[in-house]
Amino acid sequence: MSIKDPTVSVQIVTYNSAEDILECLAAVLAQDYPLQQIVVVDNASGDGCADRVEAFYSECGSAVNSAGSENANLLLIRNPHNTGFAPAHNQAIAATDTDYVLVLNPDLTLAPDYVSRLVARMEANPQIGSATGKLLFKADHQVVDSTGLRMNRARRAFDRGAEEPSSNWTESGPVFGVSGAAAMYSRRMIEDISVEGEFFDADFFAYKEDVDVAWRAQLLGWQGYFEAAAVGYHERGWKTSGRSSKGMFIRRISYINRYKMLYKNEPRRTLFLTWLVALPYEIAAFGYMLLKEPGLIMAWKSFFAQLPALKKKRRVIQRRIKGRVRG
Repeated sequence: MSIKDPTVSVQIVTYNSAEDILECLAAVLAQDYPLQQIVVVDNASGDGCADRVEAFYSECGSAVNSAGSENANLLLIRNPHNTGFAPAHNQAIAATDTDYVLVLNPDLTLAPDYVSRLVARMEANPQIGSATGKLLFKADHQVVDSTGLRMNRARRAFDRGAEEPSSNWTESGPVFGVSGAAAMYSRRMIEDISVEGEFFDADFFAYKEDVDVAWRAQLLGWQGYFEAAAVGYHERGWKTSGRSSKGMFIRRISYINRYKMLYKNEPRRTLFLTWLVALPYEIAAFGYMLLKEPGLIMAWKSFFAQLPALKKKRRVIQRRIKGRVRG
């Protein structure tokens, strides 16, 4: 590896991911780009996931990835309890100092050139702070899981191209943001948009933390990018099994994180218009919640409990936005 080549680390957060993690790690080691560090943070899995990772690391020993790089540093962090997706990824970010960080889900398998293609694209344009490839469903490689994130005027976020034919998405280009399932972030952007040392908002625990990062990054002048030639394959449990299979704790988190994100990121100048556009959806969603998922109402308890912290984060973000606009 040339001394001038940008360094890359891969980080994976696991929670009862024993069925998927070895395939994921094998694909990481098969990358044709040299990796400096591979970090797995296990959130107190009860299925032996951390032990499998440890055994995998032992078997690898001094193994190198297919690029013939210097030995990648393999690090396993065992958390004594489930800290959540966002805090655990912040742990992994703090444990590395590479130029680029690939945030990867354990149920995702990468094509061998995934890392090299994204690094090449981001190096060609320093304004790109995040990038993703074409994520396809493992069950059907012709169907798209995500080609990045989009956000509508009501501030609802969606995976671009979800469940569409892969052949519809062959053109690379800018996107609002990237899915945290297989997201490459530049260290420069991580340091620039972090709030009080946090890249992912630790109060989110899980779900929509990638959308929050994407919105904050865009507000602060960074670009997201979709590289069509980089491919990954995703199991994606939430979409395939549906909301009803998820516990109320998870559904509450997913529901309330949208409002935390709105509170922090929406600029004052666009706040009225956004709520005007979103009002029909909000009325319909509230009605559905009362009829079908009344337990979601308790999610507002966490919102108001965290309101002082949210206010502080909003002040930091909005101050930075104003500074960038003036500049």
